[in-house]
Amino acid sequence: MADVLVVAILAGCFGLLFGSFLNVCIFRVPRDLSVVAPRSFCTSCERQIPWYDNIPVVSYLLLAGRCRRCKERISYRYPVVELSTALLFFLTVLNFGFSLAALKWMIFESLMIVLFWTDAELLLLPDEFTLGGIIIGLIISLFVPIPGELMSFAAPNLSVPLRSLVASALGAVALALPFAAFAFGYSRLRELLDRARGRGKVESQDLMPGLGDIKLLGTLGAFLGIEIGFVTLLIGSSAGAVLGLLYIFVTKKDPRTHHLPFGTFLCAAAILVVFFGPKIVAFWWGLGQ
Repeated sequence: MADVLVVAILAGCFGLLFGSFLNVCIFRVPRDLSVVAPRSFCTSCERQIPWYDNIPVVSYLLLAGRCRRCKERISYRYPVVELSTALLFFLTVLNFGFSLAALKWMIFESLMIVLFWTDAELLLLPDEFTLGGIIIGLIISLFVPIPGELMSFAAPNLSVPLRSLVASALGAVALALPFAAFAFGYSRLRELLDRARGRGKVESQDLMPGLGDIKLLGTLGAFLGIEIGFVTLLIGSSAGAVLGLLYIFVTKKDPRTHHLPFGTFLCAAAILVVFFGPKIVAFWWGLGQ
């Protein structure tokens, strides 16, 4: 136990450093900027940040959350991402030990952190992390079995790696396809209603909401499988509906035009089920026995 704790602490320290890189991805990837060059720069004055002002969390505190040169405020997102990545990496190793499973979930958590913030800030879920996440999830499933008992009953004769790969692929399709069908049906209905009201034809980008969410659901299914994937969808959509409507009510936004970052709620739920999803599924299976 002591050895696992030491490794978990080291993973947390690495999470601080890696969280700094995730911040770079969150800002640059949606803007089609390289994550390698140039060096970190202030998003306000665009001057490069020296290494001593780029120490995770510490520099933010010493600078009181402002750029040393232009004095513009630095987003709170930077230390939050670094600290949350460190905490998640620590908890992951503490729960799964020094293993391939821990590595899988740290990769998954990193994807979810990036997508959480890009959707929250820009209403964007970049393909690099959604479509890329599906591919990574499928590959990792060959080495780390997908959690859940469904495939054990459905295909008991398959080898464990192949069964896991099938579970990953089915999870991606099962989560993404119904939402894609719903989005398509919604777009057609909206088009008919707009035409009936004399608004003319609506542009295609307005007719297909949630394409990024569909790809994100594919990523969740590829990593989590059908059972825990649907638990994630249930938690994320429920939280999104309740908190989203509450936000619209408090801020007096127009629910017909205000877009909520649904992907943000899905990502938060996905991180939660990494630690509690199997227990929730086991509880449900127990109720059915």
